[in-house]
Amino acid sequence: MQATEAAAPREVSRGAGSLLVVDDEPVVLELLPTALRHAGFTVTTAATGRQAVAAAYENPPDLVVLDVMLPDMDGFTVIRRLRDLPDPTTGETGRRMPVLFLTALDTTEDMLNGLRLGGDDYVTKPFDLQVLIARIQAVLRRTTAITSPLMSVADVQLDPDAHQVTRAGQPVRLSPTEFRLLHFLILNAGRVVSKAQILDNVWHYDFDGDPSIVDTYISYLRRKLDAGRPRLIHTIYGQGYVLRRPTP
Repeated sequence: MQATEAAAPREVSRGAGSLLVVDDEPVVLELLPTALRHAGFTVTTAATGRQAVAAAYENPPDLVVLDVMLPDMDGFTVIRRLRDLPDPTTGETGRRMPVLFLTALDTTEDMLNGLRLGGDDYVTKPFDLQVLIARIQAVLRRTTAITSPLMSVADVQLDPDAHQVTRAGQPVRLSPTEFRLLHFLILNAGRVVSKAQILDNVWHYDFDGDPSIVDTYISYLRRKLDAGRPRLIHTIYGQGYVLRRPTP
């Protein structure tokens, strides 16, 4: 059955959107969802085509990140079956479910086949995590109206969409890296995160320099966020850093 025309963008308010990641490589299925969750997405996973179809039927995602080479059926077959799933509200088949193919198949024929079947984008392995996240966000912008909730700890408020931060109602101007660092600390508020975790999630796995850069950016962030106010960012010696409410 042919897919119907794309419906008008729908509003999504679950952080950065909900994703279904389908891949049979254990390393990808472990590391990629973790990185996507830290980027604000809600993520479920599947290792086979059948699991993917069942998961999409049970809880339709905003976007499917789909490997082409799966153990039970190829990703092109999966996308056909996803298109045949009944809409949970109308019961009609042929509903639009955005798909980004993620695969080692990099020939022009494979790419065209995936796009002809209704794939919204096609990313080949090995991939750059930052580029993949940007491509996911681009597809979601085209197919959904995403509204990210404001994030706050104590008197700090972070707006993920506007990339704005305030403390006690006053704007705090941050660089892009400082903003990502604060976003990660707020996501993990009250929990100690190590330098390695910060590097993995703020610099996205591709930083090979001196890990003391974390200390440097924590210092930058403290000067802008904590200056003249009760401290929010704390050093836990030998373990890492934690953002938590000031002690009364």
